[in-house]
Amino acid sequence: MSQERSSLDSKNLDCTNLDKMSQGDPVMCLKTYRTGSELMVAVCDSDLLGRSFQEGPLQIEVYPEFYGRERASHDEVERALVRATIANLVGENSVGCAIRMQCVAEENVLFIGGVPCAQMIRM
Repeated sequence: MSQERSSLDSKNLDCTNLDKMSQGDPVMCLKTYRTGSELMVAVCDSDLLGRSFQEGPLQIEVYPEFYGRERASHDEVERALVRATIANLVGENSVGCAIRMQCVAEENVLFIGGVPCAQMIRM
């Protein structure tokens, strides 16, 4: 884990470090689910959609059916995360936005096959 940890630190997952061009362009996929009073948000970097990652016993499949195919900008993802009670995030852009918004603590990011993954629950 310490090797993965230093990898996270060196990448500095944060939306402010992304180039200006990607700030307004849809670089993530976003899908929302409402169940009663809960709003779940699924966000992944668009280039990860449809891919699988594995590291040891851990595996994640970035299903288009779950994360959606609709592209979203950083602003759209941030607006969704503000309202979300639950979030599933996969990828540098997606997790980086959640870290910047303080929805996810950097030390709680899990790497699966080198890809940052995080979950958030608001109580």
